[in-house]
Amino acid sequence: MEKNKELLKTGKSKSLISKFFPNQNTIPYYFLLPIILLFLMFMVYPIIDSFLMSFQQYKFGKYSFVGLSNYKRLVSDPTFKAALGNNFIYLLIQVPIMIILALVISELLNKSFLKCRGIFRMAFFMPAVTALVAYALVFKLLLNTNYGFINYLLALVHLPKVDWLNRPMSARASIIIAMIWRWTGYNMVILLAGLQGISGDIYEACDIDGANGIQKFFKITLPLMKPIILFCVITSTIGTLQLFDEPYILTQGGPDNATITVANYLYNTAFRFINFGYASAISYVLVVIIAVFSLIQFKFVGGGD
Repeated sequence: MEKNKELLKTGKSKSLISKFFPNQNTIPYYFLLPIILLFLMFMVYPIIDSFLMSFQQYKFGKYSFVGLSNYKRLVSDPTFKAALGNNFIYLLIQVPIMIILALVISELLNKSFLKCRGIFRMAFFMPAVTALVAYALVFKLLLNTNYGFINYLLALVHLPKVDWLNRPMSARASIIIAMIWRWTGYNMVILLAGLQGISGDIYEACDIDGANGIQKFFKITLPLMKPIILFCVITSTIGTLQLFDEPYILTQGGPDNATITVANYLYNTAFRFINFGYASAISYVLVVIIAVFSLIQFKFVGGGD
């Protein structure tokens, strides 16, 4: 009797399903429909709308079509040029130093003779999970001209104080140091995972052939780690070109736009000067720059593979 009841329930449920969903091959898409609608609403629509907005200008309470005027304005905009130049400075200095440090640290933490490796790995990775605002504020306190701990240490060895956040060169250096501190451990974890994927048999064969540690690193480790290093370089490049938090909190883009980035300028244009059309143009130019740099890195760093 119980089996018959179960069969009847199953039959009724199947009949209901066939009634509401005649083509049962489409049933999975109905379950995906909510997330598809959310994706279209909060991702696709803003992208299309902002692209169209980049050809418009807000005047007298309404938007008007201005063609390529916003993009032409970028060519002669000194603030945009300064912001883009700062992004490239951060990119050319910070990214190579960070990747090299991450590679060296991951290589050391992969050694079997090192004790308490888990503690060291956690210690190096902790900055990556620290809140951006919190760590930037800590650096702002450390680098304070009059009361900062860094200048206190300089005074102990009879060195002059450095106005870290109010001079162009030192302000850029402060942002670079803060970024290296935060993101080196993040890349270290990725590179460490790649190192652990290399078979130990390869290194044993090198030992038999009489290779030393340096030869193994440059002849075995680096070539096998090339895809992982490329991934870290590209993601770090994208992150650096989109840099916003550190300059915004540490220096507010100053002094005199010496540390402003494209993302900072985009934010100021959109939300301070309420010029969403020009801000949209800035964002799409930034997207193109990021795409070009990524393709260049794939071509040359990736060796065209």
